[in-house]
Amino acid sequence: LTPTTPTFFIRDIPVYGTRILAPMDGYSDQPFRAVTRELGSAMIYTEFINALEIVWGNKKFARRCLFSEAERPVAIQVFDDNPIRLTASAIAIVDQFKPDIIDINMGCSVNHVANRGAGAGLLQDPKKVGSIIGNLTKELNIPVTAKIRLGWDHDSINYLEVGKQIEGNGGALVALHARTKAQMFSGSIDLDAIAQLKQTLTIPVLGNGDLNTNVDIESMLTYTKCDGVLIGRSAIKNPWIFAGY
Repeated sequence: LTPTTPTFFIRDIPVYGTRILAPMDGYSDQPFRAVTRELGSAMIYTEFINALEIVWGNKKFARRCLFSEAERPVAIQVFDDNPIRLTASAIAIVDQFKPDIIDINMGCSVNHVANRGAGAGLLQDPKKVGSIIGNLTKELNIPVTAKIRLGWDHDSINYLEVGKQIEGNGGALVALHARTKAQMFSGSIDLDAIAQLKQTLTIPVLGNGDLNTNVDIESMLTYTKCDGVLIGRSAIKNPWIFAGY
C-alpha cells in the first residue's frame, strides 16, 4: 500500500514509499516503468541518456525521455564525462520534457562508458563530481541527484568523499550501489557503506544491490537506515516485488 504521508523528500518533491525501480539500460523503458509504477514503485528513473546524443542533435534519445504523467515523480538520467556537455544536455532535457529531477549516472561500470571517464569513471575525480553537480544546480530549477558506486576499485573506495561533494554542491539525493566499478555485479554488496553514507549525509540516501526478496529489502532498510532502495535486476524477473510479492 502507498503511504499517505511522504516517506522522504527530494528537495521539495515528496516520495511516497521506499521501493523504487532502478535505472537500467535496455530495461527501464516507458512500458515497463508504467507497470512498476502502478505496482508500487515510489518514483521513476529513465534509462540513461548520452549527453553526446543531445549535443550532436541525434533525435533517438527522445524516446528514452518520454514519460506519462502517472509516472511522476520522474528522474531523467544523463551520463557523460564532460561538465559543459552535461549541463547543456540537462538544460535541453528540462526545457523539452519537463522531468521532476535530473539524475547523473556516476555508477555505470560498463567499460565503454566508464573507461571514457563517464559513469563510474567520474568516481576517480571527486572534485570533478562536485563541479558537475554545482554547475547543474546553478543552471536548473529542479533537483539534481546522482547514482554512484563505492569507488573505482578496492584500492580507491571514496564514496564518502564523492557523497560529500554531491551534497556540498547542492545535490538533493545520492543512490549508492554498494560495489566498486571493478566488481561490476560480482561479489557481495557492502551494507555498512550504505549505512555510513546515510549517517554522513543530510540529504536522502538510496541503497542498491542484491535486492532479490522482500527480506533483502527490509534488511537493507533496517540495517542501513537508508531512505529507500533501488531495485534493479530482480524487478525484471518479478515486477510484483514493488507490491510486496
